[in-house]
Amino acid sequence: MKVLLIGATGTIGKAVHARLAQSHEVLTVGHKDGEFQVDLQSKLSIQALFEKVGKVDAIISTTGMAAFAPLNELTDEQYQLGWQNKLMGQINLYRVGAGFVNAGGSITLTSGMLSEEPMVGSASISAVNGALNAFVKAAALELGDSLRINTVSPIFVKETMEMMGMDSSTGMSAANTAVTYQAAVEGVMTGQVLDVRDFV
Repeated sequence: MKVLLIGATGTIGKAVHARLAQSHEVLTVGHKDGEFQVDLQSKLSIQALFEKVGKVDAIISTTGMAAFAPLNELTDEQYQLGWQNKLMGQINLYRVGAGFVNAGGSITLTSGMLSEEPMVGSASISAVNGALNAFVKAAALELGDSLRINTVSPIFVKETMEMMGMDSSTGMSAANTAVTYQAAVEGVMTGQVLDVRDFV
């Protein structure tokens, strides 16, 4: 399959690329790096990306920014970052990208465990993740068999935790996280929130 991987230069994205490239053609997209570049907050940039790439069999997004801060300290700008980048950015990947996915293909977005297991400081991120999960469930009802859409819900990635000086014993490696993205691309599920802990 021809897979367009957005966020390919990030920690999870690199692991997804390493796994999928063994059996698929993977086109890499980053904000500044990769074979192609995209600004997730710009629908025009997303449109330009797909016009360059053309038809693909699957789209994967492992990217999206949102603010982490105490509830009473979150600013309008911090809330907007999550809404415009991680939420609408990924929804726009579907809105634009669906027309470039071959029949029977798939789109896989990324939410995260904080939608179901929030923590202090995660109000904005938890809201965005929950909205993404709800979006794919609703979208799948209207897509039927023409296009599969799912979201992967990662837990904290060990490599990121270690980089931040955190105890990584409760995290999951990027390589193990990538297993779920492969399942989303190669499987038959749609309208699902795929918890990475169910796939390792």
